[in-house]
Amino acid sequence: MKKLIIFGAVIIGLFAAIAFVTSYQQKEEVKDNPYHKKELDPATVEQLDDPNYQNIILPDELEKKLANHETVTVYFYSPTCPHCQRTTPIVVPMTKEMGIDLKMFNLREFEEGWDKYHIDGTPTIVHYEHGKEVKRIDGYHDEAVFREWFQSLRK
Repeated sequence: MKKLIIFGAVIIGLFAAIAFVTSYQQKEEVKDNPYHKKELDPATVEQLDDPNYQNIILPDELEKKLANHETVTVYFYSPTCPHCQRTTPIVVPMTKEMGIDLKMFNLREFEEGWDKYHIDGTPTIVHYEHGKEVKRIDGYHDEAVFREWFQSLRK
């Protein structure tokens, strides 16, 4: 009986140690992240070093830009959305090439954005001028469709 108790205590101790190490590693991964949150969705953590997901805009920053009647183009996405995963490698390099400052709003981390910005699905790109929405495009499209949409912003 004594051996069984010792064996059980060792097993519980091992699980506790594994849980501690895993928790510590996760906290280190998200330390100093651009979202300024202590905990992030695992899909967001995977994208932290991806060059296509570096131009993040936080909800407060977006609100400030809109309240100040600024012009801004925002890509509303979710890191778990398969259509976003296909769209991002198209639109991010394209907008860089075109000189468009495309801000990335992660709806997985800031779910209030769905209702606040009337987002029905991802990906959704919204262009605001003087703080007001003037144009949007929803869903996955071919590169030519996105290029035409972004070019129309310059007219």
